[in-house]
Amino acid sequence: MYKKFVNYCKVCYDELAHKTTWPTRAQLTHSAVVVLSASLIIALIVFIMDSCFRWIMGVVYPG
Repeated sequence: MYKKFVNYCKVCYDELAHKTTWPTRAQLTHSAVVVLSASLIIALIVFIMDSCFRWIMGVVYPG
């Protein structure tokens, strides 16, 4: 059982160290900018929708 675990750890390390393609710093920065931009756009859309629904509810249920 111990040998299987050690072998599994060796295989995992080999795959991470030699078979995995890691992104370059430029690729990572580009991906982070894309995710940040998309998050801001979605947050803006949700804010606009929330404001519209709040205004509509204020018209329907004046108070």
